[in-house]
Amino acid sequence: MSEQHGTVIIGAGPAGLTAAYELLRHGLPVQVFEADEVVGGISRTVERDGWRFDIGGHRFFTKVPRVESFWHEILPDEDFLTRPRMSRIFYRGALFNYPLSAMNALRNLGLPEAARCLGSYARARLRPPKDQSHFEGWVSARFGWRLYSIFFKTYTEKVWGMPADRLQADWAAQRIKNLSLATAIRNALLPSRRRTDVTSLIEEFQYPKYGPGMMWERCAEQVRKRGGQLSTGTWVTAVHRDPKRRRAISVTVDGAGGQRTQPADDVISSMPISELVAALRPPAPPEVLACAADLRYRDFLTVALVVPAEFSFPDNWIYVHDPGVRVGRIQNFGSWSPYLVKDGRTCLGLEYFVFEDDEMWRTPDADLVALATAELERLGLVRPGVVEAGYVVRMPKAYPVYDERYQHNVDVIRAWLAEAVPNVHPVGRNGMHRYNNQDHSMLTAMLTAENIATGSTHDVWSVNVEQDYHEESSGGDGRRGTGRDAPVVPSRIIAAPINAPEGVGAAGSGDRPRQVPLG
Repeated sequence: MSEQHGTVIIGAGPAGLTAAYELLRHGLPVQVFEADEVVGGISRTVERDGWRFDIGGHRFFTKVPRVESFWHEILPDEDFLTRPRMSRIFYRGALFNYPLSAMNALRNLGLPEAARCLGSYARARLRPPKDQSHFEGWVSARFGWRLYSIFFKTYTEKVWGMPADRLQADWAAQRIKNLSLATAIRNALLPSRRRTDVTSLIEEFQYPKYGPGMMWERCAEQVRKRGGQLSTGTWVTAVHRDPKRRRAISVTVDGAGGQRTQPADDVISSMPISELVAALRPPAPPEVLACAADLRYRDFLTVALVVPAEFSFPDNWIYVHDPGVRVGRIQNFGSWSPYLVKDGRTCLGLEYFVFEDDEMWRTPDADLVALATAELERLGLVRPGVVEAGYVVRMPKAYPVYDERYQHNVDVIRAWLAEAVPNVHPVGRNGMHRYNNQDHSMLTAMLTAENIATGSTHDVWSVNVEQDYHEESSGGDGRRGTGRDAPVVPSRIIAAPINAPEGVGAAGSGDRPRQVPLG
């Protein structure tokens, strides 16, 4: 009988750690390699000088029972807070409720502008835009041009770094499913507690009191306690395969202990699928390598600013629709959990969506803190001079980009991996180049672990395909969805971004959070 080497897992984010935990549940040996010094990937909680901040904001809400059970198996109930969901839109110095509230919108817009918005909506209903294949046409047909330009256009272009008429409508159809101006007015006039029938309208969610990283730090402890091996600061530099046996047989890792080879019966990979293909030895065919190299990502900057508690706000985050600033969204970490901040102070996280080769990505931390401080003051959310400290976190490869070629590229890679190395299993957001939520990433790992442990044949690629949005309740059609897609964007635009407010991203191993104390 041949020696059993167990499973090598690349990456210790939600997908990688879930896979490790589930395999150990089946009594199978695992070895996890994480390139960063901390676990959790994008779902980590960064801690600096006693401040904790979430990267991107992670609501613990799912309609997948086994994911819900997993969360509560890792953390006891007392470690979860039940938090109110609150987000608003900042536009022209005013905060608009999201979802839209009739009285709030009327008061902030003023009667003349509100009348123009209603007139614009009426025109859109009578004469809808001819081209609704893109985001701009699809949304303006359902809200009218004026409301579209106020509440959708600027933020979307910041996030994706390109004109909204270049984004495909299928993303809008998922992201704003069942929501239109008529629905918003109906919800505003007839509010209902715990409303979950329209996309993004959940009113409560769970949250680990010390942030999402608490979940994955505890999970990592459990993996080690149950006999799994987990190495941080360790890069997988090569995945070796035997072409004749159609198997991956080992990985080469490089870390504090130097370079070594680890044999493997299976490899579960949550590293970016483009990097996985590039790491295979002997190399993949040229056409597969070309498809991997053609995959793109959006990247993410968070500038966390410490301010007095008087400048707190009740929202989890505020969407910034002001085109005069680069910031796209502002988190209030104190609204996520009082355990993230200190008495008398809160921490506001200004999020900037960028490409890794943008000038902003290369800007020194002190300059980014100064920029974020100036923008926060310009928006009128704080008084000049009150920012006490700032911390910068760069998160590469936050969002897989869905350009015109991505589906072809992923299909080619999937088909070749399935044929050439079927014991290599991509999981998670970057591992599958799919805009998965945390619970989707976990579910792909659970199903993969079950396939390895029991010989089942779950299709992990079916997770988050044509399913309902993450924060929308199950409808009467019997589907159990929890997901959303990213928009399909033209690849030529990604190659040459427009000079619009920069935007998008957050995630990945290898980031190094930095701090810049002020004063």
